[in-house]
Amino acid sequence: MTNTTLAQSYFIKSKKRLKILPVLLDEEAYSDVIREAQEIVELALKGMLRQIGIEPPKWHDVGPQIKEYGDRFHEEIRPHLDRVIRISKWLRKEREFSFYGDIDFIPTEEYSR
Repeated sequence: MTNTTLAQSYFIKSKKRLKILPVLLDEEAYSDVIREAQEIVELALKGMLRQIGIEPPKWHDVGPQIKEYGDRFHEEIRPHLDRVIRISKWLRKEREFSFYGDIDFIPTEEYSR
């Protein structure tokens, strides 16, 4: 499988997963929206890296790699990279809390629209 094919697979998977977010919002499952959004962003960014020939690392926030190789992305995408990097970092930070919570952090109570 080539990087381009795998990149396209990541984009397809992330686009299909986007369809679940409105359902979770309607159900007021806000912590699940966070978790699912994180996975969608992670897939999309790893697809972006693969598309420019970079093997993405095996961790959740690839924002630093997006920044490092920013000059390789199409010029139309470059102005949006800082925002994408910030979103990826925030979602990565919220990833575990939104799913598992903690003794003093109940995900279904902590997140809102």
